[in-house]
Amino acid sequence: MPAKPRAELPQPIFHEPIFSEDEPVPSPTGFETKHGSDNATYAEVENLLKKDVVEVPKSRVADDAMFSLQEAYGSNHGPLVIDKIKDAKKIIFHALGDSGASDVRKYSNELRVSDQVTVDTATSDENNRPAFLFHLGDVVYNFGESQYYYDQFYDAFRNYPAPIFAIPGNHDSFVIPGTPDDKKPLATFQRNFCAEHPVITPEAGSLHRTAMTQPGVYFTLDAPYVRVIGLFSNALEDPGVISNADGKWSTLNNYQLDFLSAQLKQIRKDKFPGAVLLAVHHPPYSYAPPPKKNGTGGNHSSSSVMLSQIDKICLQEGVYPHAFLSAHAHNYQRYTRTIDFGGREIDVPFVVCGDGGHNVNALVRASKGHPAEEPHPGSRVDYLESKGAAIKAKELWIEKYDDTNYGYLRIHIDEKELIIGFHQVGASTLAQSQYDLVTVNLADHKLVAN
Repeated sequence: MPAKPRAELPQPIFHEPIFSEDEPVPSPTGFETKHGSDNATYAEVENLLKKDVVEVPKSRVADDAMFSLQEAYGSNHGPLVIDKIKDAKKIIFHALGDSGASDVRKYSNELRVSDQVTVDTATSDENNRPAFLFHLGDVVYNFGESQYYYDQFYDAFRNYPAPIFAIPGNHDSFVIPGTPDDKKPLATFQRNFCAEHPVITPEAGSLHRTAMTQPGVYFTLDAPYVRVIGLFSNALEDPGVISNADGKWSTLNNYQLDFLSAQLKQIRKDKFPGAVLLAVHHPPYSYAPPPKKNGTGGNHSSSSVMLSQIDKICLQEGVYPHAFLSAHAHNYQRYTRTIDFGGREIDVPFVVCGDGGHNVNALVRASKGHPAEEPHPGSRVDYLESKGAAIKAKELWIEKYDDTNYGYLRIHIDEKELIIGFHQVGASTLAQSQYDLVTVNLADHKLVAN
């Protein structure tokens, strides 16, 4: 069993990043660090979870700058990895959110998911090997404490042999009152994902994965065939917040709006032909039943104001993402939003993958003594659109969902198509299956029949 984290470990700078152990390490049998109950803390800060946003630290690079996959792999391996992707004429990667297991009972769920993406990477042939994992937030529960990074992140993903990029979730950023500045969750997140050099952090303990060197908590990952724009949707339970553009969050800046505008402008300037993905922790859409239907929505709701702010910038710059990726709601949901954009009708998948190991929640909860009524896959859910939306959807459908199983996304992009597959991870074994698949034609932003 690897040793638990030791805060006094030095942090040597490595010339090249390290992603996994030299030899596969067996699955942990339990937490190395004692995880206390946070029920009392939750009760104490419950009201703050609905109103306390945190300051967004500015990226260390210019708004129009990107962080390349080649740079993440390092000067030795980076060019080789990029050449292999180009030779294969496609890129494949994983995505998931809400992986952190907050207690021992949940830990086996996280390990099944992390082990499955590791097995998928290790057993795929060279042309189909995932090049990285993009984490959609809530890496560590309950409040992003440094002492829990070892169990919930480093040990769980100990054998994953590729970069793991991440945007912070609300549990990676909410600050319990009285927390010293150097122990605030975003400081810990940045130390482990936004380091200036590859280092082994105290949180990694005796394991060898070096810190990622993303330029900030919001950034664009540039890779062959894809650009992933990651935004930080802050620390509230709901809704997701990316700016003070609506005048409601006076302590926030508008750094991310300027960044998003610059990135979309650059895509247009470059005439970038690949897939453009937007990743954010809080989902723009999360299911709730229509009026007069039994039940209430699941544990987390849609973030309509956030989506409207994104839409407004997309309209301004004339670029719309091919798909949105999010987490936060602890289940899998996939929507198709059909909109008029730039003089044509386009289809945009909105995918929620928040069942990466922490929990799986029902899509609908019973209320007032009535049983919950779940939707039929393929149902129209236009009522989820905000009345003040910057772009009005012509149609909004919930295509498919899974509120029973844990899972992850396997994303394939080539010169013509974006393919997003959701893979269920079995409850008791490493068995997994592809449950859902959506394909988008990159040239015309239209869904392709599978």
